Amino acid sequence: MKREVEESVSVLKKLLKPVVDGEISADDLNLDLWNELGFSLEKVIFNPETRDITIVTPDRPEKSAVIGKGGWVVGRLREEIGANSIHVEAYSDMLIKRYRMELALEKLKNITADFNSEERIPLLNLQKLLEKRIKNIYGLDSTLNDFNPLKLQSEELDESRDHRAVVALSGGVDSSASLVIAKFMGFNPVAVTVNPGDIVLPRYFQKSVESLSKSLEVPHEYVAVDMKSVVDDALGGKIHPCGKCSGTIENEVMAYANKMKVPFVIFGDFLSTGSQSILLKDGIWRINMPAMLSATKGETKDLAGRFGIESRGAYGCPLINEVHKRHPHMRRFSIQRVLRETRAGVLEPGEALRLIMRTF
Repeated sequence: MKREVEESVSVLKKLLKPVVDGEISADDLNLDLWNELGFSLEKVIFNPETRDITIVTPDRPEKSAVIGKGGWVVGRLREEIGANSIHVEAYSDMLIKRYRMELALEKLKNITADFNSEERIPLLNLQKLLEKRIKNIYGLDSTLNDFNPLKLQSEELDESRDHRAVVALSGGVDSSASLVIAKFMGFNPVAVTVNPGDIVLPRYFQKSVESLSKSLEVPHEYVAVDMKSVVDDALGGKIHPCGKCSGTIENEVMAYANKMKVPFVIFGDFLSTGSQSILLKDGIWRINMPAMLSATKGETKDLAGRFGIESRGAYGCPLINEVHKRHPHMRRFSIQRVLRETRAGVLEPGEALRLIMRTF
């Protein structure tokens, strides 16, 4: 195993080091690695500003080979070539993502005509963003860099106009990235954080939501909610809390949006994708922003990180971690949630393994 890792790192280092050092463009690389590794790469993308590399392989087996068992290959490779990060994507997975975004784009186009001119602006911007990402699916961050409608359409997007969306902001990277995108698209959002108490929303998450809202100049409000029965039942081993907790939070955010009389509520969910990423619920359109854009966990981390929001790398909130300690049989339900996102291509297998190990 050690020899295989060293051989893979050596081959990929020889290929990529000149790109990182600025000696050659990634577009000029010879990606035929049949003699050395037994396969070719589809594409290599390098961002010289962030020193991030994306390696696109033909399919998942080649992706696994580049990543290496336990991430050993990309881990060693990142250190030896001096890259900030290395993401590995399978082109076959990208075809699925592209199809899902085409479904979401078709849904958006079908519903846009039902809105007035002001409410239509962010939907049209989302359509343009989806179109650009469909053509260049390799990085959400780079797509947003190339497309910022707040700059392109400053005359059309009057920030003094009424708010068009409520964004559920938990302080994690997924909801944070969703707020950034909502701001960029011209939804003029209000950020709402449902606060069931420190055992579910610890202080470090509260600091994150306050910092990001201030940075984006987005109004932010806490909504207190009594979840004592959920907490007590979870700590008592009667229930796994995630389903009831997320359902309660969603209901509170939807109620706030109804009170605000906004047409859109935006969540940081990765599922459901395609046409189901935007659904009408009680007269309000519910948008799962990462799911609509077929984003990965790595992409939301990168985007949120641009605004100082870092992933803590742990699984869940303090409540679920305490439940795992008191009632080990509950860990299997948490693992099922991780596997669901892994099957959907949201989580890398290595990242999923780390999350699963943290449940123990």
